[in-house]
Amino acid sequence: MRISNVAHRGVVGVQTCEPMVDAVRVMLSEDVGALVVYEGEAMVGIITERDVVRAFAETAGRADATVGEYMTSEPAVVTPSDDSLEAAIRMIELGVRHLPVVEFGEPVGMVSARDLLALEAWPAASRA
Repeated sequence: MRISNVAHRGVVGVQTCEPMVDAVRVMLSEDVGALVVYEGEAMVGIITERDVVRAFAETAGRADATVGEYMTSEPAVVTPSDDSLEAAIRMIELGVRHLPVVEFGEPVGMVSARDLLALEAWPAASRA
């Protein structure tokens, strides 16, 4: 199954200069576990729940901690035409739970491990 059939379309993002607390608020209001990070119009990273926990542990909630300090730069990505099983394998290999979906160099969505686990139509070969 293609990523385009599984991923959440639309991008929820923040800028590198934004305070971590604002990123957390966006995650909560949008009910997502990861955000695309932009510098201007360009995607430069991803900020995840794990990054938020690390930031809090290192700063004790310091108000001036920014997204740019704690984001994952140059994250692995998938395209809408990529295979969902391959994306799942890649997540396992990389130890990540979210991959931005990029088309023609621009983020168009996000796929999470939960999205992939929810699939009911895994190829028979993957069940062996």
